[in-house]
Amino acid sequence: MPFLITNPFQLKAQPTHNKICAWLLGLSAIFSCSIVANPLVSYNAEYQVSRKGSVKGTAYRELKQLDQNTYQLKYKSDIEWMIFSDEREETSKFNMHDDTPVPLEYSMVRTGTGPDKDYKITFDRKNQAIISNQEKYPLGVKWIEEQQDLLTYQLQLRKELMAGKQKFSYPIIDKKGGQRTYDFEVDGKETITLPIGNVETVRIKRLYDDDKRQVTVWLAPDYDYIVVKMYKGKEGIEQFQVQLTKYEKHTPM
Repeated sequence: MPFLITNPFQLKAQPTHNKICAWLLGLSAIFSCSIVANPLVSYNAEYQVSRKGSVKGTAYRELKQLDQNTYQLKYKSDIEWMIFSDEREETSKFNMHDDTPVPLEYSMVRTGTGPDKDYKITFDRKNQAIISNQEKYPLGVKWIEEQQDLLTYQLQLRKELMAGKQKFSYPIIDKKGGQRTYDFEVDGKETITLPIGNVETVRIKRLYDDDKRQVTVWLAPDYDYIVVKMYKGKEGIEQFQVQLTKYEKHTPM
């Protein structure tokens, strides 16, 4: 942003800005672990985002049905910390086939302190190609029929969790068109206290190749298995927490 160019504290602020961007990116990626019930329940949910006990912003998620078999899942966040700000919106458009999400389009737009970002990934199933608005030609990645985007894998996680599965692994195409794998496991059941009251939850941890990063999400059966709380830390130090403040279902089409 222009004010950073003339900021006399620019050199000192830059490392802090990089750290902020890192945990906000983590918030986006991990917050996409919110899941919904089967059959798909259209809803909107509101959250508060905090760091070390201080509220830094809000987040919002919405699932809605566009037509008979097309859905849209959207995530928005608005974060302010010190002199920095971060607003982002992720949207996934997908079909359902045999109770499995089939991604069609994924987009992420980010504005605020530092460079703005605008990514869009299109899944061309007919030609088995993945197209990015950042590239001139289709991405040179292997087509995997089961691959998901950064939002739709959550639907498959919900399905497998309800079927009694304890460990989960999903091939992902990220916002830059890179192929990754997300791994999770059930870590038990827990009753937690939130701004909306006491909630019975299933606790799930994300698995990493090392033990430096910690991510835990709490999913509530009484709230259609959406994430009602999330914790992200690094080397035992909290980076942020997310807590549900409001949940509302929509009338089915």
